[in-house]
Amino acid sequence: MENVELTTESGIILDRRQLILGASAVGLAGTLGASSAMAAEKPKKGGTLRLGMEGGSPSDSLDPRTYADSIPIAMSLMLWNNLVEVADDGSATPELFEKWEVKPGAADWTFTIRKGITFTSGKTLDADDVIYSINMHRGETKSPAKALLADITEIKKLSANQIQIVMKKGNIDLPYNLSDYHIIVVPNGYTDFSKPDGTGAFTLEEFQPGVRVTFKRKAGDYWKPNRGNFDRVELRYIGDSAARSQALVTGQVDLINRVDPKTAGLLAKNKNIVMHRTPGMGNRMAFVAHTDKEPYANKDLMLSLKYGIDRKKICDNVFSGYASVGNDHTVGRKMKFYDAKQKLNSYDPDKAKFHYKKSGVSSPIELQVSEGAFSGATDSGQIFQESLAKAGIKMDLKRVSGDGYWDNVWLKVPFCAVYWGNRPTIDNQLTSTFANGTTNPWNDTHYTSAEFNKVLEAARVELNEKKRAEMYAQCQSMISQESGMVCFAVMDYLDASTPKLKGLTISGRYDMGDQRIAEKGWFA
Repeated sequence: MENVELTTESGIILDRRQLILGASAVGLAGTLGASSAMAAEKPKKGGTLRLGMEGGSPSDSLDPRTYADSIPIAMSLMLWNNLVEVADDGSATPELFEKWEVKPGAADWTFTIRKGITFTSGKTLDADDVIYSINMHRGETKSPAKALLADITEIKKLSANQIQIVMKKGNIDLPYNLSDYHIIVVPNGYTDFSKPDGTGAFTLEEFQPGVRVTFKRKAGDYWKPNRGNFDRVELRYIGDSAARSQALVTGQVDLINRVDPKTAGLLAKNKNIVMHRTPGMGNRMAFVAHTDKEPYANKDLMLSLKYGIDRKKICDNVFSGYASVGNDHTVGRKMKFYDAKQKLNSYDPDKAKFHYKKSGVSSPIELQVSEGAFSGATDSGQIFQESLAKAGIKMDLKRVSGDGYWDNVWLKVPFCAVYWGNRPTIDNQLTSTFANGTTNPWNDTHYTSAEFNKVLEAARVELNEKKRAEMYAQCQSMISQESGMVCFAVMDYLDASTPKLKGLTISGRYDMGDQRIAEKGWFA
């Protein structure tokens, strides 16, 4: 059975009418309308796109096994391509794969690779390159994509342009897993990522991690029609949200990400700026604790923390209403199989006090926060500290540097701030974050549950959507009540650009056109 898009498993449903109605309440309706009309215009070649971005650090690398934030992803997609792309409607669409077929049971797949595509070095893309690129994230590796590929037992070359993937357990979402941003395609045997050799639209000019990166468009026509239009791309690391906004207002950059919600309304009033808002699909803001370590191994302590955070106050005051309340898992409200019937872990000082007393914990609780984790992390931590105090729970708030946060704090300290980006399917979302215990390199709560893994695996091959929804509802409930995640807010994506930038559509996955604006966009 040939299946190119698997649209029944898109996981994202975009209702542009609702998006515009939601924006009009804060004065953004007109600019969103302008954004949605961009795709109808004919792309033009030329110009230098200047990006001002948060989401990187001086330790950034071009090795895809290290990507943890927006800047490395955006850089990567200028130089390389994925096997599968997530379309604006959330469907899995072919990229370097041309098409695929799956046998009943979803454990035996055949993927056809596009012909005639070359790397920067001139080498022609073939099956050996694809197999090597997938295998970089299997076996002995610290790649975050490892968990998504764990059920693959064999990857076999059928011809120069076709491979077979066999899995020990079926998964109808495999094409989505292969769209993961870590899984870029490099030449067979390639190891020197300081010298990028990719099939993307651009080549690397200069790479100063933490400061600046520049790219130049390749000569000739890019293999994707109407894409790869800019002559050059300049990406500047601008971690401070006020500095990013100022750079856009003064014309130093053409597009910024992660607009500060507190200033979004003001920026929207500027006729020289277009706001791009994606409600309910943005980053999941959370504090995560290692539940295999004391005191966070104590379930009553974790429940006291979940009931002791004033989520609505954070959404209203820190994120100015550009966020919805989270429920201690990473599944967003607009995601297919989100369980809207699940009871929210709302702020309840009495319940927090009850569980804290029951826990018997007396050792200090320390939460490490940094603006390097996400803008607003420090203020969110402050409100958390204050709301816990009302329940008689003392929490020390330690502010740490944003430089090297993802290397030195996240996954290292037992209780810290983190955000999780949107994924195209619920299986991808839950697998990336909670599956397979501590063997999953990005399981940042060290959540371990054989029952959770069993239900998650069964849902992957369940074709009855009602039964599948029940399974995923069970998974969400288990994570919400048992894991060390205190996910208090789901952000709206907020980008802002100059009106001359076209092609920035609302993505089915990430902000900035799924981090592909350099490839997709053009200047009017």
